[in-house]
Amino acid sequence: MQRVFLFFFLVFVCFAQSQDLNTDFTETRWNMFKYDIGNIFLGMGHAYSRPLHWQGEQWADFGVTMVGTGVAYLVDDPTSEYFKEVRDDIPKVFRDFGFEYGSPSNNYFVTGAVYLTGLAIKDEKLRRTGVLLISSASAGGLLQHLLKSVVGRARPLSGKTKDTFNPFWSGSKDFHSFPSGHAILAMTNAHAIAKQFKSPWIKGGIYTLGAIPAVSRLWEGKHWLSDVVFSVAISIFVVESIDRYLDTKYEKKYNDNSKKISWDLNLGPGRLGIVARF
Repeated sequence: MQRVFLFFFLVFVCFAQSQDLNTDFTETRWNMFKYDIGNIFLGMGHAYSRPLHWQGEQWADFGVTMVGTGVAYLVDDPTSEYFKEVRDDIPKVFRDFGFEYGSPSNNYFVTGAVYLTGLAIKDEKLRRTGVLLISSASAGGLLQHLLKSVVGRARPLSGKTKDTFNPFWSGSKDFHSFPSGHAILAMTNAHAIAKQFKSPWIKGGIYTLGAIPAVSRLWEGKHWLSDVVFSVAISIFVVESIDRYLDTKYEKKYNDNSKKISWDLNLGPGRLGIVARF
């Protein structure tokens, strides 16, 4: 049931942002498919290679990400205790949605369905959306698997402290905390879909849905706050990198004249957050 809901949600928002279909009846679907599959893998490679080309602004963004992750690390213990205490007060529908939406199998079911819908009706914008979703999820997913194994951070539910690490994973999933795979998959979907809209209200709603799986990992004791903060940063970086690459491969762009989103770290007495400015 959750898969059906997620599929129709993603297809709805993809169609809603386009008033007419950008169809091409002269190109065969097989040629389109080959072209799109190539762009999925090339887009992933493009994202992985971007740090080699970073300049001042990109390194500054990286610095902000590390500072934000470090600040979150300082409050990992109290935030973890708080979220675990309120877990039973959270409606089950939100807890179930948080798990299902960030599940890899559900992610590829719905993103694959979005792409195949675009391919079936020969709509370039929907095809590109599917390529962006699949390549971003794959790039982020592979990166988080590598980092989990290399870092080997203990999960909160393991009973160990936030400072407990077993680098180069020994085999126990109790040391699979950093970063959060559910948060990465959910936020790559949310960011890839939200960037197609101009309305801040629609964007805000999409990001809110994408944030539920990230927060749910705190409720369930699967991840620390710093795991989630770093995961959100990975999602944004990967989607932005691949989307810029796809700009060179597809004629259809997303909101060329729309104002870009800026992401700021919000720090203050008793508060820590990431603010998106539309």
